[in-house]
Amino acid sequence: MTESPVHPALWPAPRASEAVDATVTVPGSKSVTNRGLVLAALAAEPGWLRRPLRSRDTLLMAEALRATGVGIEEGVGPDGSGEAWRIIPAGLHGPATVDVGNAGTVMRFLPPVAALADGPIRFDGDPRSYERPLGAVIEALRTLGARIDDDGRGALPLTVHGVGALDGGPVSIDASSSSQFVSALLLSAPRFNQGVEVRHTGATLPSLPHILMTVDMLRAVGAQVDSPESGGEPNVWRVAPSAMLGRDLTVEPDLSNAQPFLAAALITGGRVTIPDWPEHTTQPGDALREIFTAMGGSYELNELGLTFTGTGTVRGIDVDLSDVGELTPGIAAVAALADSESVLRGVAHLRLHETDRLAALTKEINGLGGDVTETEDGLRIRPRRLHGGIFHTYEDHRMATAGAIIGLAVKDVQIENVGTTAKTLPDFPRMWTGMLGA
Repeated sequence: MTESPVHPALWPAPRASEAVDATVTVPGSKSVTNRGLVLAALAAEPGWLRRPLRSRDTLLMAEALRATGVGIEEGVGPDGSGEAWRIIPAGLHGPATVDVGNAGTVMRFLPPVAALADGPIRFDGDPRSYERPLGAVIEALRTLGARIDDDGRGALPLTVHGVGALDGGPVSIDASSSSQFVSALLLSAPRFNQGVEVRHTGATLPSLPHILMTVDMLRAVGAQVDSPESGGEPNVWRVAPSAMLGRDLTVEPDLSNAQPFLAAALITGGRVTIPDWPEHTTQPGDALREIFTAMGGSYELNELGLTFTGTGTVRGIDVDLSDVGELTPGIAAVAALADSESVLRGVAHLRLHETDRLAALTKEINGLGGDVTETEDGLRIRPRRLHGGIFHTYEDHRMATAGAIIGLAVKDVQIENVGTTAKTLPDFPRMWTGMLGA
């Protein structure tokens, strides 16, 4: 641990004194938890969500649904097998106010749900949420028959004036800024009178695995979805109107949140096991197996989970991360410790995430002595000897974990507001020091 004086807002990132050797149980997937909550809330019968993630983003989603009349009971599953939420659908209604925090899934997935409610639902959130792209979802919902008051901003805050139903039908949307625009319309579509036909008109579509996740989860609750990967028209998704079934869903571990722990094995030449890593999944974090192998490690996937092993040598990488952009901060942190140059491509949309992640990574890594430059669609990272300093997080959970990764190999790195990791990974500091045996 660093010996530097500690400011109350700063967390001394532990430096690894030896190769890590740990098993780290990662909480459930935020993406699966929040999609599961929406689908269960719109179902025709109650359902169970087992092993849900309890984090700021998922609790905001649960509270928002409760505010519109959905019953969500937290406890243990019917067989006593661990934490589970019982979701009891009800007639959605306002008036209600939804706090989205800075959660993209809440601010984008719930306006279509609100359009199905009877009464006004107001959406508000953190100051940064006002700057995040939402206009395409607002205009798409208006095309589908919704009445939304946003004072012409195309952003939060806004009010959806629901009348208990939505016509639905065909709509075009440019989802180049976020795949969540497409998922937002698909998740509620079975409840639209005409279902929906969503046509993506943009030149690029980031984070495609998240749309595949949405489609798979819709089909699991009985929805009929025609999609490009199943032989449908490119960039077009069609969902037929139907009732959705209440299901008993077990949430997978959040594979993206496993990233810093796998990075620790890679950087220290150690070994980390993540239990319950699924053999098949639509989670973008599954790509870490191949990306970190290309950067110098190796993995074994078996019934115990995923075990990742590093050699202590970290290689640079030239990689297109357009489908897995959320992994960029952690990969950039590892690349800053590599023995050769890295180029991270296809992630221009990260300028519109919790913060401008490309600018933030450039500033913070360079502030520790690094050599990072922004490109049109990503980052170029040249290895340099790093030194200690303050790593600012911009209230972005993945910036905080990126700083912790660098701190494993660099003395006296201090993370500003490490508590922002509670957005998706509660108790990260304890998990991190526990991995290191502290």
